[in-house]
Amino acid sequence: MTKGSINVSVDNIFPLIKKFLYSDHEIFLRELISNATDATLKLKHLTRLGEAQVEYGNPIIEVKINKKKKTLHVIDQGIGMTAEEVEKYINEVAFSGAEEFLDKYKDKLDGAGIIGHFGLGFYSAFMVANKVEIITKSYKDEPAVHWVCEGSPEFTLEPADKKDRGTEIILHITDDDKEFLEDSRIRELLNKYNKFMPVPIKFGTKEETLPLPEGADKDAKPEKITVDDIINNPEPAWTKQPTDLKDEDYKNFYRELYPMQFEEPLFNIHLNVDYPFNLTGILYFPKLTNDLSIQKDKIQLYQNQVFVTDNVEGIVPEFLTLLRGVIDSPDIPLNVSRSYLQADGNVKKISSYITRKVADKLKSLFNDNREDFQNKWDDIKIVIEYGMLSDEKFFEKAQEFALYPTVDGEYFTFEELQNKIKDSQTDKDDKLVILYASDKEAQHSYIEAAKAKGYEVLLLDSPIISHLMQKLEMNKEKISFTRVDSDHVDNLIKKDDTKISKLSDDEKKSLEELLKEVIPAEKFSVQLESMDSDAAPFIITQPEFMRRMKEMQATGGGMFGMGNMPDMYNLIVNTNSELVGEIVSTKTRKKQERLINQSLDLAKLSQGLLKGKDLTEFIKRSYEMIK
Repeated sequence: MTKGSINVSVDNIFPLIKKFLYSDHEIFLRELISNATDATLKLKHLTRLGEAQVEYGNPIIEVKINKKKKTLHVIDQGIGMTAEEVEKYINEVAFSGAEEFLDKYKDKLDGAGIIGHFGLGFYSAFMVANKVEIITKSYKDEPAVHWVCEGSPEFTLEPADKKDRGTEIILHITDDDKEFLEDSRIRELLNKYNKFMPVPIKFGTKEETLPLPEGADKDAKPEKITVDDIINNPEPAWTKQPTDLKDEDYKNFYRELYPMQFEEPLFNIHLNVDYPFNLTGILYFPKLTNDLSIQKDKIQLYQNQVFVTDNVEGIVPEFLTLLRGVIDSPDIPLNVSRSYLQADGNVKKISSYITRKVADKLKSLFNDNREDFQNKWDDIKIVIEYGMLSDEKFFEKAQEFALYPTVDGEYFTFEELQNKIKDSQTDKDDKLVILYASDKEAQHSYIEAAKAKGYEVLLLDSPIISHLMQKLEMNKEKISFTRVDSDHVDNLIKKDDTKISKLSDDEKKSLEELLKEVIPAEKFSVQLESMDSDAAPFIITQPEFMRRMKEMQATGGGMFGMGNMPDMYNLIVNTNSELVGEIVSTKTRKKQERLINQSLDLAKLSQGLLKGKDLTEFIKRSYEMIK
């Protein structure tokens, strides 16, 4: 048996880095600034522990462009490196200095905020540069060194004359990546990835106008000075304690996150936990519309104040991806697949914590000021209904604050609603029938008919309400949701089964045969009913089950495997209507058909079903009848 070690050649490591290290080349700047931040924060902690006998001062990170030399510079005033450390951390690919530092000081550091974990960040520079230089001087009393590599395993390392502590990385940008020599492009990347880094980042200078001193001459001109242009906010709101922030601070931070968003958020939730995982952040409830797709991916994920992504699925519960804000956690594995994320224990705990925190906040808002909560309901209901559908624990907690508004603008919790209608809205099977409308205007006549009988009608108009009703019916005993224009309403509204029809049995039989010949059987199931004489002659309802299934299909119902369900409607013909009596007594077949078609079209019109050719023919027929 032979034993040995696999000899891994590094000859092709740079082409691999250039092509495969990161999917997007722009990440190089984030990685280099993260390294510079690590170097600065390491120095801060060492000086605090008394292990670095230097002044920490007020260090910054500077990014500079030299278009003439085609170079990009990243300069820090951090811990620096000795020649030995350059050999160890730069020349040994994938050896992470941050990992070693954290391990060495793990018992002495409290939330050190060291960013690097993988050791490959520096090499992202070779994705955009054909030559990279490092000029660095350690905080220790050792000479500065100059490291140079031209994108091959070969490098040079020699003494340098750098006097100040810290590191300068110089990238010689390739012709293919000249975009990274443009000020606007670099500023864009700094704002995207490094807007909230914990160390100030300078990019160029800007002019500022000094305020005039008190008592200055009215003709005096204010002095203008040139200052460093610091592009980031090193202490964003989420890094502070909630007790140190006021409402206006939260609103200002929202404007900082979303400068093009003109509407104020409704309220915010401050996340702050350090056990059993580390997580901070602020989530905002914006005003939401029924178009869910355009509102997702607004939450920004950070790791120690470094922007990572705005696709937080798998970390934030899906229903909360409609919110906005920031989540920052060093405990989320970032360089792995989504399937790994979904199986990761920390991620599951984080997701559960966020769900619980949001539910608790909603409950407290409801308890503290119910009227204000009701006023915001239409703007936040999508998130709550989505959460009730997708998360069982949230569903249970939401029972205490989820609201069910009526068409008259009253709001009930589910328990309040049950108590309100339990004595008046039960069907023959003793089920509690909850009537609702999805469109207050389109279903106005049906709403009025239900209210005339003394029934409460809810206004449930969100795009996912059909799914939620299905879930509620499964979780609540003897509960049935029925839309006011549904066939199931018959069990409630038409209670008087003893009403006598004005038509004889022979006339009803004759009417049935006539209706079967004129009205398409594939679209309508015709029923003769004895109703009040002032009720509409023809009333269209849709089977509740079929209508709801179609609505669910339209809002993601493909998952139910239903395919395309046909449109089927019930046509209720009121045998006590004067017009129906005229249809029966009319002697000419042509006039009977015209009256039937006109009545049917009027019923279709009331349901929004009259379109295209049928609408054109209806208008033409109506004019002829007026003449």
